[in-house]
Amino acid sequence: MASALGRLVRLSAVTKARCSPRSSVSVPGRTVTPSRSAVCTSSGAILPKPKKTPFGLIRIAVVVVPFLYVGTQISKNFAAVLEEHDIFVPEDDDDDD
Repeated sequence: MASALGRLVRLSAVTKARCSPRSSVSVPGRTVTPSRSAVCTSSGAILPKPKKTPFGLIRIAVVVVPFLYVGTQISKNFAAVLEEHDIFVPEDDDDDD
C-alpha cells in the first residue's frame, strides 16, 4: 500500500513538472539543459502524437543507389589517374610455371 502511494506521489510530481512552465529558479550544482518536452497544453489537455513519416525501402534506395554509383565512378577514375602516372600499377605475375 505504501509503495503504491509513493508511486502515485511521484507520478503526480512528474505530471506537474511536465505540464507546468519551467521555473527560473536554479539549484546550485545542477545544469539545466533546454529541451522540448511539452506533452500537455496549459489547460492540462494531452497533445496528440506528432506525425511520423515512414522511411521505406524505396526512399533508402533513392538515396543509397546514386551515391554508390557516384562513389564507384570517382574511385574508377582515380585508379585510372594513378595508373596513368605510374603511381600504382598492378604487376602481371605469371604463376603458370
